Amino acid sequence: MLPPGPIDPMLAKAALEIPAGPGWLFEPKWDGFRCILFHDGAALSLQSRDRKPLNRYFPELVDGLGRVLPGPAVLDGEIVIMTPRGLDFDALQQRIHPAASRIARLAAETPAAFVAFDLLAEGSDSLIAAPFAARRERLERLLGRARPPAYLTPATRDPAVARDWFERFEGAGFDGVIAKPLDAPYQPGKRAMLKIKHLRTAECVVGGFRWNRGEEGRSVGSLLLGLYDDDGILHFVGHTSSFSASQRRDLAGFLAPYRTDDPAEGFGKGRTPGAESRWTAGKDLAWERLRPALVCEVTFDHMQGPRFRHAATFQRWRPDREPRSCTFGQLEAPVPAELRAVFDARA
Repeated sequence: MLPPGPIDPMLAKAALEIPAGPGWLFEPKWDGFRCILFHDGAALSLQSRDRKPLNRYFPELVDGLGRVLPGPAVLDGEIVIMTPRGLDFDALQQRIHPAASRIARLAAETPAAFVAFDLLAEGSDSLIAAPFAARRERLERLLGRARPPAYLTPATRDPAVARDWFERFEGAGFDGVIAKPLDAPYQPGKRAMLKIKHLRTAECVVGGFRWNRGEEGRSVGSLLLGLYDDDGILHFVGHTSSFSASQRRDLAGFLAPYRTDDPAEGFGKGRTPGAESRWTAGKDLAWERLRPALVCEVTFDHMQGPRFRHAATFQRWRPDREPRSCTFGQLEAPVPAELRAVFDARA
């Protein structure tokens, strides 16, 4: 049996395409907290990607997994929160909170699940050196009949199925596909897998900007992006800062005619930039307001609720687009039937 931890999880490096040919197993890329689970048959511990303990934040998993796991094991997986609409990363982030009372309430209201995708040890057998094909086979035997809150990730060897998942599963909150070589051992801390992530486009209203730190008034640091909801209210959804030094200086003059102090303009009624949270405490959140007259096209990889998970990449200005036509509707995608069945099974 492996020691009680910690273990650095095996990581993935970015790839542009799903690899073709034999020798790969493909899985949906879950959007949650990476977790190594240690279970000795009695005690259970949850370890984060950066080796920190997670037990206090997910008491329902410590209790529930201890009851449903069939025996001692070390599992690699993801902690997620499932809803009928898909994965909810925002709800997951709320768990990292110092107040035990808040954690207990959220554990009851939005219980988490553990999705396993690798088996590092079972009983007294260490599987670190075993090829992934053998580890997956034993994982399927171990968790093939698992009960909530434990789940076994879907997997396929067919690249065509993986490409189908890549296109359709995004609506459920997944942000791509993971490709794993079937003949490879588990390699802690190494980027020994491939991740193929979405790259989508959106037309957004530029509702504000932030100055480049230390060059206020001369150089723009980022553009603040917005989309309209069904009620015609503009909401902040993210930012883009993919500009060269000369472009940042040019933007200062380009944006000048659109600047305004009117709080009803731009992000006036909806979600605004600069809202302080425990994730942004101490950061400079000041921003400058713009009239909602400019539209730009950006690329992004994933949505986290109503906003971009990461910074978007500026592509071009879209003077042909009416700002009011830039709505959340362009981002909507249905939850696939296969994943809806998985999520609904929690009931």
